[in-house]
Amino acid sequence: MHTPLTTPVFQILLSLADGDLHGYAIIQDIRARTDGEVTLTASTLYAAIKRLLDGGLLQEIDAPETTGGAPRRCYRITKAGRQLAQREAERLARAVAMARDKRLLPRKA
Repeated sequence: MHTPLTTPVFQILLSLADGDLHGYAIIQDIRARTDGEVTLTASTLYAAIKRLLDGGLLQEIDAPETTGGAPRRCYRITKAGRQLAQREAERLARAVAMARDKRLLPRKA
């Protein structure tokens, strides 16, 4: 997988940058972090997760024991996934810098 990343893929990688999460927690994290600007359906999430798993950017891990209910699948970002997310963040930072140079965004104080 190469940059630029789709919004769902980048947001999933960002959600997992601080630690392992299950699918529903990823959806909640993205919604909260983006103030609802980005919302993923379960089908969008799991299609993206499948591509990320197939590409070696995520790995599925054993979920912690739960009390009742079905066990949840948890995911962890791999070193390659973290590097890809970092490259995308750097690409986006360069784009913001160009927008500031063109006065489309205010300069940093």
